[in-house]
Amino acid sequence: MSILSKPYFHDEAAAFAHLEAVLWPNGPVCPHCGVIDNAYALKGVRTKPSKKNPEGVERHGLWKCADCRKQFTVRVGTVFEISHIPLPKWLQAVYLMSCSKKGVSAHQLHRILEITYKAAWFMAHRIREAMRDGSLAPMGGAGKIVETGETYFGDKAVVTKRTRKDKSGLASKRAVLALVERGGKVRSFHVEQMQQADVQDIVRGNVDRASHLFTDKSRLHLHEGSQFASHETVKHAAGEYVRYEENGPVHTNTVENVFSVFKRGMKGVYQHCSEKHLHRYLAEFDFRYNRRSAFGIEDQERAQTALECIKGKRLYYRQPPQ
Repeated sequence: MSILSKPYFHDEAAAFAHLEAVLWPNGPVCPHCGVIDNAYALKGVRTKPSKKNPEGVERHGLWKCADCRKQFTVRVGTVFEISHIPLPKWLQAVYLMSCSKKGVSAHQLHRILEITYKAAWFMAHRIREAMRDGSLAPMGGAGKIVETGETYFGDKAVVTKRTRKDKSGLASKRAVLALVERGGKVRSFHVEQMQQADVQDIVRGNVDRASHLFTDKSRLHLHEGSQFASHETVKHAAGEYVRYEENGPVHTNTVENVFSVFKRGMKGVYQHCSEKHLHRYLAEFDFRYNRRSAFGIEDQERAQTALECIKGKRLYYRQPPQ
């Protein structure tokens, strides 16, 4: 039987019960006053009658706080708040985006969930916002290896006079920098100008100084050796992709593999991405990589982790003037 046949993917009441179990393990939490497990469920409440539904629609998952006397649902304070899309469709979208290695396009969500493309696009960006990690703890540590690399793809949103003459050059491409702990997690960054000072600030701000840093021979990584336990390089321009040393192989193949999955997803699934949203797509790919099967995390656990991350994250877009 398909996982998507589970009741909470189709029934509104079951969907609320599932989300409450994930977000409220110790009982309902009032988003207005913060009191835990001091609310009671409101049963039989219906929406206002309309031409389409003369008797109104039953409201599932509605609670009332016994302290502040305000009503709420588990959606309040999450990326699901203020959405007319039924909760089961939200859960389906979260599962599909969590288990698809190269992502799911908004057009695909639009067709599968039978909602408008505009709604599917906004839904996907809200889920990406939930997947954003924001971790500040340094990567690596004593005896650990962190690989650093950069890649370029797609044209920048604005091509300046300086880059207009060379539109095929790297200066006119969108730049992405990634840090990968070998056997561990990844952090990816959209860098507007791939310059040595900017790259070094990111590397030094995110990598533990006791780590061993592996990079290619790019000028962006010059003078990094004194900042870390060691700094090994491979010269791709000379056809060197791995070098065997006493302490093990020296290469940046791990970060290159991260880029290969990212580019296949962006070119083969999403195809078009506005530069101002690139950081959200990077967060999505990082989320799946950091919770991959090699860590014992499978599709259902990954989707549940995504649901646990929806709290306290909202995504608004400014409405155009009327």
